[in-house]
Amino acid sequence: MAYQQIDGVRVWGNPEESAVTQAKMCAKTGNVVQALLMADHHKGYSQPIGGVVVYDGQISPSGVGYDIACGNKAVRTHLTAEDIKPRLPKIMNEIARKISFGMGRVNNEKVDHDLFDDPDWNVYQAIGKQEHDKLKALARNQLGTVGSGNHFVDLFEEVGTGRLWVSNHFGSRGFGHKTASGFMNLAVGREFLTSAPGEKMDQPPTLLDLSSEVGDMYYRAMKLAGRYAYAGRDYVIEQVLAILGTDADLEVHNHHNYAWKETHNGKEVMVVRKGATPSAPGQVGFIGGSMGDISVIVKGKDSIENSEAYYSTVHGAGRIMSRTQAAGKMNWKTRTRSGGKITTAQMMEAVRTFGVELRGAGTDESPFVYRKLQEVLDAHEETIEVMHTLKPIGVCMAGADEFDPYKD
Repeated sequence: MAYQQIDGVRVWGNPEESAVTQAKMCAKTGNVVQALLMADHHKGYSQPIGGVVVYDGQISPSGVGYDIACGNKAVRTHLTAEDIKPRLPKIMNEIARKISFGMGRVNNEKVDHDLFDDPDWNVYQAIGKQEHDKLKALARNQLGTVGSGNHFVDLFEEVGTGRLWVSNHFGSRGFGHKTASGFMNLAVGREFLTSAPGEKMDQPPTLLDLSSEVGDMYYRAMKLAGRYAYAGRDYVIEQVLAILGTDADLEVHNHHNYAWKETHNGKEVMVVRKGATPSAPGQVGFIGGSMGDISVIVKGKDSIENSEAYYSTVHGAGRIMSRTQAAGKMNWKTRTRSGGKITTAQMMEAVRTFGVELRGAGTDESPFVYRKLQEVLDAHEETIEVMHTLKPIGVCMAGADEFDPYKD
């Protein structure tokens, strides 16, 4: 097998000490069936990014994280990359102008959707009408916005065929962030406050019994946030396809910050994946690299190792440099940064060399802060099959110093 057993944790790739320490703590907290680390793992809040924890009868709001249902949608268009390359700069300008990145909206095109009539909004009514109304209003206002951090809208050329793909990456925005905060507060006996409870990076995971009222409420709220994230990603892809003047003939859509009820080894369990992509046999998913690297469409293999991975794989290349290390510390009063290892000139040279038309983004998202995607894919070669390899030609993200508390 390609993974190591480290104190009971199944670890793919090169073990990163701080993430392994967190995973070992997760493995010892609650009704844990198995803890795992995918090859893109690195330190996160409570549960590491690239971490998977399988529970018997429990769910972890801190494990799912603040960006509930963060994920990717990717579609293959009827165009080739060569069809659009002569007008690629104009197309990227239009994407940056039309799609809302960061905190605010660049247009007043509020998105109506039938999910706002979903009965699971009753979860928030039970908590209190004021919180229900505030969260629903926030959700309405932010549906179809991308946010900042590592969230993006990209255009890709498929290696070998030249077909043009469109992909995006974001989750449930402020609605998911405040939902996570509220339930983490409830879990420790506080009121449903939508401000973060001030947890520390290395604290044990927050757990709720699924049989409890609060656990059931969180599970329903998480699933609602998942439907919300799907609706937002659908809307943004539709906007980009309209800009391109085409439609799609293949669609891939998946969460990678979520908890799923699944059956493994004949038993129903809750699989909490934070920065990990589901990869059941035949299941198709998108895995993104950096703006200067490939991304891929993969399919889960029917293999013993994939079963032992609880049908989970990487969600990206994995960060090897923190945002502050890369971009420096931000002084919001003067809007200046100091101490960063990566300069804007270095980033721009790297993406130009790779042939990418870039809009927005800061050095904390430059290619230098991530592993090479092929390295982590190689570690999972017995669990996933690469179906399509995609090379970015256009990348659009929020501006370099766009403040957004919901960005990760």
